[in-house]
This record gives sequence, structure tokens and C-alpha cells, in this order.
Amino acid sequence: CIEITGAEGTSKTVIQKEAEFDITYNDTVTNDNQTIYAFNHTVSRNKTEGVRVSVDVLPVGLESPFLFVVRQKQAVLSFQVPLILRGLYQRKYPYSHVGRTLCQPPTRAISEMQYFFVDVSTLSSLGTHYQLRVSRVDSFTLHTDKKFSFTASPSQPQYFKYNFPDGVDTVIVKVNSEMTFPCSVMSIQDIQCPVYDLDNNVAFIGMYQTMTKKGAITVQRKDFPSNSFYVVVVVKTEDEACGGPLRFYPLRPDELFDAGNRSKVLDVVVSPAINSEVYVMGMLFCLGIFLSFYLLTFLMACLDNRRYAHSLSVSLLYPSNTRHSVWTTGGTSEAVTDSATSTDNNYGYLERTLDSVGRSRAESLSSVEEDDYDTLADIDSDKNIVRTKKFLYVSDLSRKDKRVLSKKYQIYFWNIATIAVFYALPVVQLVITYQTVVNVTGNQDICYYNFLCAHPLGALSAFNNILSNVGYVLLGLLFLLIVLKRDIVHNRAMFRNDLNALECGIPKHFGLFYAMGTALMMEGLLSACYHVCPNYTNFQFDTSFMYMIAGLCMLKLYQKRHPDINASAYTAYACLAGVIFFSVLGVVFGKGNMVFWIVFSVIHILATLLLSIQLYYMGRWRLDSGIMRRIVNVIYTDCIRQCTGPMYVDRMVLLVMGNIGNWSLAAYGLIARPNDFASYLLAIAICNLLLYFAFYIIMKLRSGERIQCLALVCILFTAVVWGFALFFFFQGLSTWQKTPAESREHNRECIVLSFFDDHDIWHFLSSIAMFGSFLVLLTMDDDLDTVQRDKIYAF
Repeated sequence: CIEITGAEGTSKTVIQKEAEFDITYNDTVTNDNQTIYAFNHTVSRNKTEGVRVSVDVLPVGLESPFLFVVRQKQAVLSFQVPLILRGLYQRKYPYSHVGRTLCQPPTRAISEMQYFFVDVSTLSSLGTHYQLRVSRVDSFTLHTDKKFSFTASPSQPQYFKYNFPDGVDTVIVKVNSEMTFPCSVMSIQDIQCPVYDLDNNVAFIGMYQTMTKKGAITVQRKDFPSNSFYVVVVVKTEDEACGGPLRFYPLRPDELFDAGNRSKVLDVVVSPAINSEVYVMGMLFCLGIFLSFYLLTFLMACLDNRRYAHSLSVSLLYPSNTRHSVWTTGGTSEAVTDSATSTDNNYGYLERTLDSVGRSRAESLSSVEEDDYDTLADIDSDKNIVRTKKFLYVSDLSRKDKRVLSKKYQIYFWNIATIAVFYALPVVQLVITYQTVVNVTGNQDICYYNFLCAHPLGALSAFNNILSNVGYVLLGLLFLLIVLKRDIVHNRAMFRNDLNALECGIPKHFGLFYAMGTALMMEGLLSACYHVCPNYTNFQFDTSFMYMIAGLCMLKLYQKRHPDINASAYTAYACLAGVIFFSVLGVVFGKGNMVFWIVFSVIHILATLLLSIQLYYMGRWRLDSGIMRRIVNVIYTDCIRQCTGPMYVDRMVLLVMGNIGNWSLAAYGLIARPNDFASYLLAIAICNLLLYFAFYIIMKLRSGERIQCLALVCILFTAVVWGFALFFFFQGLSTWQKTPAESREHNRECIVLSFFDDHDIWHFLSSIAMFGSFLVLLTMDDDLDTVQRDKIYAF
């Protein structure tokens, strides 16, 4: 014993004891005495052995806690008992049983005797009893592919050491538990002292993530110079971080709360991750799939060029058949008649001679001004008559100058290209910042990955999710090349004054197709950016161009039969900007906000009604002060005074079905208020697109038209691929609507080449399905290329 006299004359007795492992010491300590326990053990360079200090005390007040200080070579660990851990709102939870593992200081000698001391002291004048036990930790070192089970609690964290074996550069650490709660944190830390293993400091260093049942972190050798690391598991004092119930707000801040039993049984296993060969195989697999579409397209283009050259040579040998073949419909020939004799079916259609066609081509060399877009000589006198006919034909709605319309629709492409540049640049900058924050802070709760199949490459945490988006870019580029080829062929036919190109089939305007291909490429780029660090704040990056694609497809369907009255690029993109605006508002403010859902549902229904009126009357109506009077007059005339059916039955059927669907979706949103507003909004767009596409196909078949073999194959192939794609989409490997810990419960292993997961397969299949959908829109009316436009219905 040693007696120490303080500055004020007080004396304290210091008792030092030689202590041994695995023996429980029952002692009493006061402010008059301090006890020091001296331990020694042998440390080997080639063997890691953990040492654990366990302390039990009787419940005491905050004013007189025990202070335990463990002094080691190059490290000091101190903690008080009862251990006070804080939760939300400064709630305090005392723990009387504390267990801490000591880190092993490094040694260069093969074997070395090291000493450490445990100092016990208190400021309480009353003698208080405690129990101290120091023991060696069995299985402190984790072995590859061997599962190890253990128990942890907030005051008894656990950590273990793992050494990289030779030839293994990357491993994945998986921690699992059958218990959802209590919430816990797994952390990967470098071999250094101290080890941060409490709820209030575990986030100070290394990589960490919260978990309920599952946790996984991929660790690379290059990040740990010592070729080893600690796996730290800490149980949190509260469950809010994992989506657990929010406990009451404390009325008295200094009150202590009983945390109850928060022990959790877990198991940890460390497995080798994939090597560089798997990365190469994954990239080759990905590129091979999509480059095969290029090869198939090239072969089909060669066959198509041979058929085209053959038909051209036949037309040159037998020029008298050219004029005759123009009016061939459904395998029969009809003589050319003056359209003026058939005003009921072909009002305003004027047959053009080759001389007039030649003049038109010469005029097309002059510049076209934007003010010319809606200029027709008879536009004011007969527009109402033409568009309100009971049966409309494409010739009625394709009367504007082709050069004017072509320039109008090219604006779609240039506008979306401009939008893409201004949208993508800040997105790329932001996701780079996100990834930097993740790498610097080690907080893996920022990004919602499938951690069981997230393969890092450089600074990217989930390279496989980014690589799988290359299909959108490659297939979007391929679609642009296909459209370019068709555009060139069409321009050559126009230059030759081919009457099939001038007067037959659906008018060829490729601006919207170019915009669709660009949108598909941008969807791939922005989806890749989103998957750099997927979370709820940047989910709109992944969906913005999906809205664009759905909107452009609907516009293209409508443009096919209504080229003169289709929406301008400025109006269309303004509406899509409004959709994206509401998407952002919904993600930020829509969760459980009844006011937002009421406002959105009202706007949704009003927009549906206004669009329905616009489509039904072909734009021949005015929104002014007299609108209500005209509505009442129509209802009285057509429904009350005499019960007559709608004048445009087909359009009415489409619009009634569309309104039923949209009103139902609005009611569902108002009642259910789904958390994933962006997906809900995308579902609205897709449902409307599918409804309009089904209506288009049905009306096409009803009109006696047929679907050629290529288009039919594309439709069937696309439908099958969409089915498989949606299956993988709904697997839901992660979800940002929940907490990161709850999201990890949905994580799954890779399913293809040990590199791609279910969501990667969704990327592959959905890009192929979108490409197929575009091909359907491009080819579905090829059967009309030799049909006179005044015989093609506009529906």
C-alpha cells in the first residue's frame, strides 16, 4: 500500500494488487482509497489474443460513479460505471454491467511480455462494492468463411480482428441476426488504439452502417496498410435510427431511463469478394449482350438494302408500274380519282402532280421561319370544318408544308439535347460529391445499396449497378442510328419525287424519334449517376427522363395521325417540367401530407379533363368566360332535349377509359398516400401510355390495317421482355422509403456471374424493352407506306 497526501492535506491510500486472468475480484472502493490491478501476458507477433475487462456494480447515483482506467502500452482506456449513454432529446440510460475489449498494441518481437493496469477509483465517501474480471477472448481472430456467433449490448460492445490471407485483396464482411431489434451498428476500423466501440463514438473513424437483421461491408486490402482490420459491432441505446418506435419526450432532462434488456445475438462471417477476372467477365457479358443488337441490326440493314435495291431496279425497268403502285391498298388497285369529288371523306385533299412536287422541293431550299409554322392559305376559313368532321383522315391533318413541320419537330431533339446538358452537369457534380462524402466519412447509411452485391471499383461503391446502365446508352445510340438511316432513305425518296414518300403513308417526321433516342441515352447516364449513391434526395435523377420518355412516346403516337395539330416542343417540355416539379415536391413534402395529396389530386383531375376536351374537339374550343355556358348548352342539347350519342364515338371511348383510369389513380393516391411519390407519378404516366397504345392498336386493326411481320415480332418480343423486367423490378433489393437499416433487410446475393443482382437484370431487360418499344413505334405503320393518305383514318 502507498499513502498519497493531497494539496489540501487529504490522504489517499493506493493499493496495488498482482492480478490474474479469469478470476473475479470483489472489492470495495471509496474516495479515500484507490485500487490498481496489475496484469501481465505474453504478446506474440504471429498470434492475436483479445483481452476483455468486465465490471459489475450495484446501482448507484450519478453523483458517485466508479472510474475505471486501463493503462496499456501505447493505449489508455477509461470508462465510468454506471455507464451513461445518451439517446434522443438528451435521454440518459445507465448501465451497471460494462464489458470492454482491449486493443492489442503492436509488437515487433516474436514474443514479448506486456503489462497493463486497471485503476479503480471513485469520489464517493461511501464504500461501494464492485466486481472486476479480466479474461482472454476465445476466437478473437475471425477466419475466412467461418461463421462466429456472439452477444452484444450497448454497454458490452464486441469487436474482432481479421487478417487478409495471401492472394485475397477484397473481402465482404456480413453480420446477421435473427432479431430485428435492438438496433445495432457494424463498423470496420483500422488496427489502432483506441477502438471506438460505443454508441456515441463508433462513427468517429472507419466505415460503418446501422443494421437490424442484415449488414454487409466490402473491405479492400488497399485501404488497410496493416493487411488487417477490426470488425466492431455496437448495439445502440435506442431504435429510432433503424425505424423503431419513437419513445416519449422526457419531462425531466436529468431523469434516468431504464433501457431494459437490449442484448442482441449476432453472427459474423468474412468471405472473399470477387477478383479482377469476374470484373472483366461482367463487363464483357454486359457489352456482349448489347453489341449483339448492333450485329443483328447490321444484318437486317444489309437484307433491307438488298430488297430496296431490287425494288428500285424493278421500278426503273418498269416505270409505268410506279404510278399504279402508289394507290395499292390491301392487295387491290384503284384508279387515281380527283379528291374534290369525295369531299365527305377527303375534304381539302389536293392531288399533286410531279411538276408541283418539283416546285415544292425547290421551295424547300428557302429558309423557314418559326412564324410560318401554322400558316395555311385557308387556315381560318376551313380549320373548324375539317377538324370537326365525323370521320377524319390523315390527309385532313397533314396539310401543312412538310418543311415547316419537319423544322417544328426537330425542335424536340434540340430542346431535349439542351435540357440534357444543363441537367446532367450538376447531377454528375452532385453525385461525385456524394461519393466523396461517403468515402471520407465512412457513413454507409448515406447510400441505399444492395450491400450483399455491391462491387467497388476505385471510388465507386457499387460499380455493377453503374455498369448495368450502359444498355440504355448503347441501345439509345443504336435507335438513333436506325432513325438516321430511315431519315436518309426518306430524304432520298423525296429528292427523287417518289410519290409513295410524298403522298402515301403516315407523314415521316423524325424529330420526335431523335428526341426519344436521346432521352433513352440520358436515362442510362442519369440512372448510373443515381446509382453512384442512391437515396431519396436524388431519386428524381433516375425518374426524370422516364417521364420524358413516356411523354414523348404518347406525343409520337398522337403525331402519327395528327401531325398538323400535335403539341409544340415548348408546350410539351413545359408540361413535363411541371411533372418533374411535382415529383420533387412529392418526394420532399408528400409523405403523409394530406394537404399536398389533395392539391395534387385536384390538379391531376383538372389536367385530365382539360386534355380530354382538347383531344375530343381537336383543339377547336376556347377556355374563356363563356365556357360554362357552352358546356350547359351542349348538355341540354345532346343529353336532355334529345338523347343522342357522342359524335366522335372512338375518341369518346378512349377518353372515358382514360378518365376512369386517372380518376382511379387520383383516388388511390388520396386514400393510400404512398411514400414513393416518384414511382406513383411514373405509374400514372405509364398507365396512360399503355392505354393509348392499346387504343391505337385496336383502332388500327378496326380500320382494316394490318401489322407487318417485323412490327408484330417487335410487339411480342417487347411484351415478353417487359414481363420479365417487371418481375425483377418488383424484387425490391433496397428501398429509400425506409431507414437504411430496414432497407438492408431486402439485400440479396448476386445472381449472375457473381457480379450482377436482380436490379442489374432489371436494367438490362428494361433497356432492351424500351428499345423494343421504340422499334414498335417506328415500324408499326410500315404497312401504310403505299396507302393513299385520304384513305388512312385519323383516330
